[in-house]
Amino acid sequence: MPLSDITAQHSDVLGNDYYDPTGQTAYGMNGDKIGTIRGALAEPETGKIRYLIVDVGGWFSSKEVVVPVGMSQFQGDEVHFTNLTKEQVGDMREYRMGEEYGEEAQMSDERVLRAAHKDYQVDESQYAAKAGYRDDDAMYQTPEKLRLLEERLMVNKDRFVAGSVEVGKRVESHQENVNVDLKREEVVIERHAVTDGQPVEGAVLGADSQTMRVDLEAERANVSKQAFVTEEVTVGKREVTDSQTVTDTVSREVLEVNKTGDVRLDADGKPMMDDTNRKL
Repeated sequence: MPLSDITAQHSDVLGNDYYDPTGQTAYGMNGDKIGTIRGALAEPETGKIRYLIVDVGGWFSSKEVVVPVGMSQFQGDEVHFTNLTKEQVGDMREYRMGEEYGEEAQMSDERVLRAAHKDYQVDESQYAAKAGYRDDDAMYQTPEKLRLLEERLMVNKDRFVAGSVEVGKRVESHQENVNVDLKREEVVIERHAVTDGQPVEGAVLGADSQTMRVDLEAERANVSKQAFVTEEVTVGKREVTDSQTVTDTVSREVLEVNKTGDVRLDADGKPMMDDTNRKL
């Protein structure tokens, strides 16, 4: 049944520990891009994938086929069917999402796929209703994957009090000089000589002493102090962003291939094949 149905209806059996290739790009023989993986058919009891549903729009418009999982190789987000040809796909049954993929359809597609590759060929007289589910059948064996892991830095942020600022006021005193113009009165004495003096009857010198008094006024500075508003201060805060570089050591796993005997490997560490797909 579709893997999506199993994960939706039987999550108590599978939990979250299952592999779903839906959406991955599919490639056929010679690296031809043929389409996209639309889903998978799996065993209801275990969730083990047995078939991949492949949209082969790169080869045929609006056609989906069901390919046994044993014919696939998973590389990252790509699925490669190195033994699948356009001619085979043309002879396979068209599959529509949600329909039952019964025994008759399975046997029909198997004849097409097994006929072209000796590794998949079996005596058809040995077919049974669940022949395709045998663990020793290469066409249905789930491919093993070696996952290479790498560490990546994950940076999280938290807020803390980095400091505080107190704003208040204090009294600061200094000497200040102010120039003020002050007025004052001065006495002015004018003397005039008399040339035609007249006699004063009965006057006796020193007998009639007279004194003139003149009061002189002056301004003086009276100093007082008054407070004035010279500045208004408001206190708030704003958020600024600084760029900071964090450094740590990360590790990753790399592929290590050990060979025994006369085996030639390609750049990806896979055994090299001749034109008939035989290992060199």
